[in-house]
Amino acid sequence: MSTKEQYVPGLDGVIASETAISFLDTEQEKIIIRGHELIDLSKQNDYIDIVHLLLDKKLPNQEEKADLEKKLTSNYHIPSNIMDLLALLPEHTHPMDGLRTGLSALSGYDEDIDNRSLEANKSRAYALLGKLPAITVNSYRLIQGQKAVQPNQDLAYSANFLYMITGKKPENVEAEIFDRSLLLYSEHEMPNSTFTARVIASTNSDMYGALTGGVASLKGNLHGGANEAVMYMLNEAKSEAEFEELLHKKLVKKEKIMGFGHRVYMKKMDPRALVMKESLKQLCDEKGDHLLLEMCEAGEKIMKEEKGLYPNLDYYAAPVYWMLGIPIGLYTPIFFSARTAGLAAHVIEQHEHNRLFRPRVNYVGKSY
Repeated sequence: MSTKEQYVPGLDGVIASETAISFLDTEQEKIIIRGHELIDLSKQNDYIDIVHLLLDKKLPNQEEKADLEKKLTSNYHIPSNIMDLLALLPEHTHPMDGLRTGLSALSGYDEDIDNRSLEANKSRAYALLGKLPAITVNSYRLIQGQKAVQPNQDLAYSANFLYMITGKKPENVEAEIFDRSLLLYSEHEMPNSTFTARVIASTNSDMYGALTGGVASLKGNLHGGANEAVMYMLNEAKSEAEFEELLHKKLVKKEKIMGFGHRVYMKKMDPRALVMKESLKQLCDEKGDHLLLEMCEAGEKIMKEEKGLYPNLDYYAAPVYWMLGIPIGLYTPIFFSARTAGLAAHVIEQHEHNRLFRPRVNYVGKSY
């Protein structure tokens, strides 16, 4: 078979790796995480459980879960030099670039950085997960000229994350819904950012480098940046009717409408989006304001009828984050912070069963 016959644009459908971490079973409409179904997990477990499942390969018991919370809490501290570095970034810096800078800089504080053993990598992953909420929030705040905020160690991991973002202790329902969003974003087989991290890790590069590459990948609006674009679009309208008119105008102009369609979920709604849609309704009921839900449902109907496209996770995560009081600039950094658990699991797996990625090309240049 010639190289040209093997070429698949965008590697669409190409099997790039074997993994025991996760799988998108499109026939059964299930997202499998180490043998568990993600949507079922979102109803029975929280983000900390999934972190343990991804990195320790099983759901934790109560003692293991408490130990994990302590492990993450003990790693909240960020070196002051990194905070100083983030404060030097220009005010127009994108929050994902701030996050990428802070994450990369953390590598210099790892005195065992060349150790690729399973235990060293797991310890590194937990340390990064502990620090990422502070890096995520404070890179954004410092770029905005605001003061850094310190974690509240009395709060659970996700509740503390939301507290650092909004500056107030979240209500139980708010913390629960935010935690659910982190869980849904935690792992999703082999999207671009995960593939990027595994390619970097395959060179025997360290976890910081692999995850820094993942940030760069996730920044793009065809991947992680879509949730920001969805909220900006929703904010262009003030009513359900205005939003319908806006979408019809975009369709006439053949503009891409973010939050719809997925490379894997071609003919059905992303099951994670349905969970976030239910969470949005929960928040709307709690706050007595259903406008965003009504707008989103109207948009969902139009896109199904006009384009045969269905919502992905970003479409409903965006209004959920808005109602939680989260600045739009933090939507994608939060996505990355949640996905770090899955990315770290992939880096560990790549290091344990490594083969350097070295694909070929289909040459279409001048003959020689």
